[in-house]
Amino acid sequence: MIEATTKKKQRVGPRIAGGSPDARTRALAILDVLGGNRTPAQAAESVGVSLARYFALESRALEGLVKACEPRPKGYRRPPEREIARLRREVERLAREVERRQALVRAAQRAVGLAAPPALPLKKRRKKPTVRALKAAAVLRSEPPVAADVPPPTS
Repeated sequence: MIEATTKKKQRVGPRIAGGSPDARTRALAILDVLGGNRTPAQAAESVGVSLARYFALESRALEGLVKACEPRPKGYRRPPEREIARLRREVERLAREVERRQALVRAAQRAVGLAAPPALPLKKRRKKPTVRALKAAAVLRSEPPVAADVPPPTS
């Protein structure tokens, strides 16, 4: 009698998904240095970067580690795109509400016999100052080119 026993392989260590081969190689080198298996110079040489660049990579990796260890907020988090769409709908709703209330105020004023408030005087817009270089360029564009004091070519 043949027994059909299947053993699952037990995974050793954490499960790390994603990342390009280059990123995984750099992460491996950084972990080897932090674990004491290599020196920073050896790791930099194995990755093919200078020692200064290795230390910059290590610093970025540690920043990412600390950021990933921050506690996550509990509950459902709305994606930013959906939050933006919700806020736009809210702005549109509030604009409609303002228009409705303004119409109600105008209707009430007419019913009571109040004159409409005088329109606010429009402020004159000041002309935007033009940069002198742009003025000079405009003059050069508008004037026809002046022939230099060079005699015309003779054939």
